[in-house]
Amino acid sequence: MGMSSGGGGGRAPLGEINVTPLVDVMLVLLIIFMVAAPMMTTGVEIDLPQTRAPQMEVDEEKLMLTIDADRQVYLGEQLVPSDRLEEALLNNARLQQDDEIYVRADASVPYGFVLHVFTTVRRAGIDTLGLVTDPTGGGAEPSPTEAPPSE
Repeated sequence: MGMSSGGGGGRAPLGEINVTPLVDVMLVLLIIFMVAAPMMTTGVEIDLPQTRAPQMEVDEEKLMLTIDADRQVYLGEQLVPSDRLEEALLNNARLQQDDEIYVRADASVPYGFVLHVFTTVRRAGIDTLGLVTDPTGGGAEPSPTEAPPSE
């Protein structure tokens, strides 16, 4: 007496998995993340100084130090009190490994405050410091006869 394993017609069970629906879902998710990723990197809103300098390639994964119009300092997107900035820089493992930081400062922040932040960054042992400006504005430089705006 013989035994049969399976339904009628002598068909063997299919041993393969159809991956087409999985591939379709993964491609849709990839497109969604490619569109959404640039929108998630807004950071702290500031008014960057405008320059006529040529645009440089900036590595998006480098750490940003941002100074807003109210002189608040952000390491990445984390608000750091200016009197604790050196401690925060020294305790940031990623920054100590890269030894590089980019500084974004609002155009209305006084030069003296930005210089204070620069010296704090240097005291923390970071040797490579980049400045971020807005090259798209083409900021007009005052002519020699114009007086610079006063604060």
